[in-house]
Amino acid sequence: MDRQTYPRDKLFWPVIWAALIHVVLLSLLFVSFSSTPDLPPSRPIVKATLYQLESQNMATSQTSQKIAGEAEKTRTQDYAQEQLEQKKREQEQEAAARRKAEEERKVAAQKAEEQKKVAAQKAAEEKKAAEQKKLAEQKAAEQKKLELQKAEAARLKAAEEAKKKAEAEKKKAEEAKKKAEAERKKAEEEKKRAAEQARQKAEAEKKKREAEQAAKVAAEKARAAERKAQEDRTAAALAELLGDGEPQFQSSVADRQGEQQAARLDDLIIQLVSQNWSRPDAARNGMQVVLDVEFLADGTISRVAVARSSGNAAFDNSALAAVRNVARVREIQNLDRATYERFYRKRSMAFRPEDLSQ
Repeated sequence: MDRQTYPRDKLFWPVIWAALIHVVLLSLLFVSFSSTPDLPPSRPIVKATLYQLESQNMATSQTSQKIAGEAEKTRTQDYAQEQLEQKKREQEQEAAARRKAEEERKVAAQKAEEQKKVAAQKAAEEKKAAEQKKLAEQKAAEQKKLELQKAEAARLKAAEEAKKKAEAEKKKAEEAKKKAEAERKKAEEEKKRAAEQARQKAEAEKKKREAEQAAKVAAEKARAAERKAQEDRTAAALAELLGDGEPQFQSSVADRQGEQQAARLDDLIIQLVSQNWSRPDAARNGMQVVLDVEFLADGTISRVAVARSSGNAAFDNSALAAVRNVARVREIQNLDRATYERFYRKRSMAFRPEDLSQ
C-alpha cells in the first residue's frame, strides 16, 4: 500500500504545476489572440501527462523523475514568468505605442481639424471678401447707374425747364409785342381820334369865334355907325351954333372920347394881366416896369417888349410872361379905327407889384 501512495504523492505537485502552466498559457494565448500581437516563436511546452504508474519502474526512476520534474518545473516557471514579463513588456510597449499613436492621431486629427478650421475660416473669409467685393461692386454699379439716371433725369429736367422757359419767354415776348402793337395802334387811333376831335373842336371854336367876331364886328360897325351918325349930328348941330370953330371942336371931342376909352381899356388890360401874373419873390413895392405892347385890330397881342426895366430881370420877365398869357384883349376890336391907330396899335403900359392880384 505504501508503494502505491508514494508515487501519487510525488506526482501531485507536478500535475498541479502543469495545470497552472496550462492555465497561464491558455490565459496568455487568450490575451494574445484578443490583442492579436505578433509574438516570437515560443519554446516547446512540455505538457505533463498524468499517468497511473503501476509498475515498479516508477519507483526506481523516482529520483531521476524528481530531478527532471524539478528542473522542468523550474524551467517551466521561469519560462512562464519570462513569457509573462515579455508579454507584459510587449503589452506595455503596445499600449505605449497605441497611446503614442492615439496621441499622434489626436494631434494629427486636432492639427488637421485646426487646419481644416483655418482653411474653412480662410475659405469663409475669402468667400465673404469675395461676396463683399461683389456686393460692393454691385452697389457701386448700382450707385453709378443711379447717379447716371439722376444726372440724365436732371439733364432732361433742365432741358425741359429751359425749353419751357424759352417757350414762356417767347410767348411772353410775342404777347408783349402784340400788346405793344395793340397799344401802339390804340394810341395811334386815340391820337387820330383826339386829333380829329381837337381839329373838329378847333374848327368849331374857330367857326364860333369867327361867328362871334363877325357878330361883334357887325355890332361894332353898327354901333360905330350909330356913334358916327350921332357924332355927325352933334357936330352938325354945333357947327350951326359955332360957325367957323367946328373943326377944332370936333377934334377935341374925339380926343376926349378916345382917351376915356383908352383909360377904361388900360384898366381892363392891367386887370387881365394881373389875373395871369404871380408875384415873384424878387418883387418889391415901388418897382415899375414899362412894356411896349402892340395889338392887332382884333385885340390880339402881336408883340411885347421891355421899354424901361425895373432893374430886376426876374420881375421884368414875369411881367412879360403875364402879358403874353393874356394873348388877346377882345374889347380893342370895338374901337374905331382912329382910336385904335392912335392908342393901341402900340401902347406903352407901366406895371407895378402892387397892381398884382396875387
